[in-house]
Amino acid sequence: MGKLVIEEIRKDFPILDTKVYGKNLVYFDNAATTQKPVQVLNVLENYYTSYNSNVHRGVHLLSQQATAAYEGARKKVAAFINAESSDEIIFTKGTTDGINLVASSFGRKFLNEGDSILISALEHHSNIVPWQMICEERGATLKVIPMDQDGVLQMDLLPGLLDEGVKLVSVTYVSNSLGTINPVKEIIKQAHAKNIPVLIDAAQAIQHMPVDVQELDVDFISFSGHKLYGPTGIGVLYGKAKWLNMIPPYQGGGDMIKTVTFEKTIYNELPYKFEAGTPDISGAIGLGAAIDYVNQIGLTAIADAEQELLTYGLEQLAKIEGIRFIGNAPDRASVISFLLEDIHPYDLGELLDKQGIAIRTGHHCTEPIMDFFGIPGTCRASFAFYNTKEEVDLLVAGIKRAAAILI
Repeated sequence: MGKLVIEEIRKDFPILDTKVYGKNLVYFDNAATTQKPVQVLNVLENYYTSYNSNVHRGVHLLSQQATAAYEGARKKVAAFINAESSDEIIFTKGTTDGINLVASSFGRKFLNEGDSILISALEHHSNIVPWQMICEERGATLKVIPMDQDGVLQMDLLPGLLDEGVKLVSVTYVSNSLGTINPVKEIIKQAHAKNIPVLIDAAQAIQHMPVDVQELDVDFISFSGHKLYGPTGIGVLYGKAKWLNMIPPYQGGGDMIKTVTFEKTIYNELPYKFEAGTPDISGAIGLGAAIDYVNQIGLTAIADAEQELLTYGLEQLAKIEGIRFIGNAPDRASVISFLLEDIHPYDLGELLDKQGIAIRTGHHCTEPIMDFFGIPGTCRASFAFYNTKEEVDLLVAGIKRAAAILI
């Protein structure tokens, strides 16, 4: 992807022209949320100004139009991740909501005293806490695949951890704080050899690389729309139909019912069984538009551009005296976590903000990772395909200016 193309693409993202303290915005917080192209913003505005209506069961034209757009978005998602059927696509509030759904519903159905759930040392809190909650409720235990000092999972320990008590494996595809890309295909293969289902947290993968659920043979995948250039408040849970049919609904009311009497409720078919109440209609439609946009650019082109930025960023940041990278996985997404001397991440982040540079500071909802490295948190720069090498240069210069003040 050449510079001229990047310049054209940046025109699709109005917020990139924003001034922060009088300086051009340099947005390196893409792992927290990505910016939205006008193609998505226009679709959202069009929904609310042209055919805003509730979906399903409405006989009037606006409801039919909204339903067609909402269900059309479901089909776009199914095609994007190569699901066998759009019935396997559940719209959620986001990655966290999807993981909670599986933890609650799968746990209530299959998890008993003495059983265990296996996660990894690289998990976001959203893929730790829901499992702790259901394990505590059911008398089960939570087990962890350890990592090494590079932030890479110790895969040689996996076979021993996959004992007969493990009922489900839930791991992140890409670490949000270190950028490590986990060998999820191998994890799925080993788990399935022992008939153990696998959930993949794809929140940090779906925007960076092709995710093919049938090729992976994964049982569940959860991700968020706002990290995929779509709106906040919308997400996706993919589940194999056999599992979604076996587990009970997560919430009650609205579209998840087929018939209701005071004595008994018959639940709806997939995917509506898991979509109680009025859904985020505009969010789903906006996510569909975001997928159209990503498909137009091409995930391969996106991955190439981001890897080029990652390589350049690591090279340039490494020249800064006193910098320390946290996480050195050989296979990683476009995320760089670092510390500078004994400067607290918040202090460095604030001084960068005054220069118009947005990074993320803190523990990134991965406190166990920070505890492992014995640090309070990191500075995290995360790149998207609309970022440039010139912006990386501004980051490097900004860190040097901050260091001159703080050291």
